[in-house]
Amino acid sequence: MKQNIVVLSGAGISAESGLGTFRDNGGLWERYKIEDVATPDAWARNPDLVRDFYNLRRKEALAAQPNEAHRQLVRLEEKFNVNIVTQNVDALHERAGSTNVLHLHGELNKLCSQTKPDYIVPIEGWEQTKDMKDDDGTPLRPFIVWFGEAVPNIDRAIALCRAADVLIVVGTSLNVYPAAGLKDYCNKGCRKYFIDPKSPQGGLPSGFQHIKDVASQGIRTIVDLLTAE
Repeated sequence: MKQNIVVLSGAGISAESGLGTFRDNGGLWERYKIEDVATPDAWARNPDLVRDFYNLRRKEALAAQPNEAHRQLVRLEEKFNVNIVTQNVDALHERAGSTNVLHLHGELNKLCSQTKPDYIVPIEGWEQTKDMKDDDGTPLRPFIVWFGEAVPNIDRAIALCRAADVLIVVGTSLNVYPAAGLKDYCNKGCRKYFIDPKSPQGGLPSGFQHIKDVASQGIRTIVDLLTAE
């Protein structure tokens, strides 16, 4: 029987594709205020600013290409049941070829209704305009989980972690909840790896092996290790 591998990925895995992270020096939250572009209140107060912010991010994401870390995770699927639980809103995992990707914080390439939770549609290209509306004529919003909103896919992510034989954390500092709490749902026998050139704030969580490398090299190291077993 194939082992179940869960990969929890964050902005750091896309950094090598040229996409900005959030909390590092020079990250997005140094250039934009969260309360201006990433909350329901921001959307209600100034939808044009929020729409422009996500248009820019969508344009950058479409121009970016999957990097070696994304490609190595596709390689991992050749031998294992791999589920990627990502905090990223870009589609680089899917574009690289990963087939089981669960987005915790939404997806840039989709829009959704403000009133109907199940009304989600893809957006062609990078630009969302004011005239994009649901079937009731209400303007669509970015399909993004904003600060202060519930994370709809967290229960599915918890279930995946509970069934994991291996957990790989890459590109995330484990500071953002509820995603950071997913590691606590793994069973005692789960092998856990943390990939980051630096140690996480507050120290390495118990039970993790630290791979002190950038995402692409760290993922390759673990994929080589697991596939050789």
